Amino acid sequence: MTTTTIDPAIGPDRARTLFDEELASARTDAALQALRNRWIARQGSWVAAFMERLAQATPEEKKQLGRGANELKKHVEAALTGREQELAATRRPAGAVDITLPGRAPRLGYRHPLSLIRQEVGEIFSRLGYQVLEGPEIEDDYHNFEALNMPAEHPARDMQDTLYLAEPLMPASYEPPTRGRAPLEPQPLTLLRTHTSAMQIREMERQDPPVRLVAIGPVYRRDNLDLTHTPMFHQVEGLVVGRGVTLADLKGTLTSMAASLFGPGQEVRFRPSFFPYTEPSAEVDIRCIRCNGDGCAMCKRTGWLEILGSGMVHPAVFEFVGYDPDEVTGFAFGMGIERVALLKWGVEDIRLFYENDLRFLEQFGR
Repeated sequence: MTTTTIDPAIGPDRARTLFDEELASARTDAALQALRNRWIARQGSWVAAFMERLAQATPEEKKQLGRGANELKKHVEAALTGREQELAATRRPAGAVDITLPGRAPRLGYRHPLSLIRQEVGEIFSRLGYQVLEGPEIEDDYHNFEALNMPAEHPARDMQDTLYLAEPLMPASYEPPTRGRAPLEPQPLTLLRTHTSAMQIREMERQDPPVRLVAIGPVYRRDNLDLTHTPMFHQVEGLVVGRGVTLADLKGTLTSMAASLFGPGQEVRFRPSFFPYTEPSAEVDIRCIRCNGDGCAMCKRTGWLEILGSGMVHPAVFEFVGYDPDEVTGFAFGMGIERVALLKWGVEDIRLFYENDLRFLEQFGR
């Protein structure tokens, strides 16, 4: 906005024209206030200059000059008031959103690292043609122990450190099994499942061979929370049953899984072990992903990392579900999702996965 120098020698009519020109370019409250001060303030304004000139004018000039100055003042006040109302009508309300500003990009969350591993494992076995199941977390004694060749007083039950319910629950719904030794009446739910292997029993009771499944979900043990243990963790159990299934099939499957999880060429080692529901049984190790077998603190200088347990399904388990062990064979394996996450990303404390510290969780954002 340009302004003209105050010149009282200019008549009120010409001054009015000059004001209108300046008003046309005024677009803000500050510009309007500057015009008000410049034109009608008591000191230093156009109207004040005309009043000073009026004191020295002749009687005839006073009459004409006074009338012109008053009309100029009224015109300026009316014009400024009108323009202020126009600006007020277009002014944003208090707290309004300025739609001309660029939008704020929403801060997206990330999937939990354990969810990433769980999804990755599920996708690996889905590509191999496996069913991916979950199943109930509250189980009865039969499916969690007995049908897995762990009858009452079996020493293997002590290895499970089971969490039992204070009061047994009856299942809300129940479908009697079509085969096997499972009771025809619903059994009370007495414990939190110690492994997802119970889903293997439930699925074999329902389905004829061949069977190919992985059961993924949380399981519960009486463990103290420390660097490598937690009373609730996630487990994936795999089961394959059919004619002519051999230990070689188990080894090929687990070798393929290790390559998908930890990279091509990942070396796998089988060590003899014992599980009541498999015979023979084996612990499975992978070559240390940090030192590549040279020996480090992560692998305790052995060059190997234990990852899961596995074996050929015990014939007694087939008898519990009504399969003929002379006709079919199968293999099973189980591993902890947290265990895979610890090894895959070199995390040293399992508690970090459950403390909800965004500084830790955002490192795995995908």
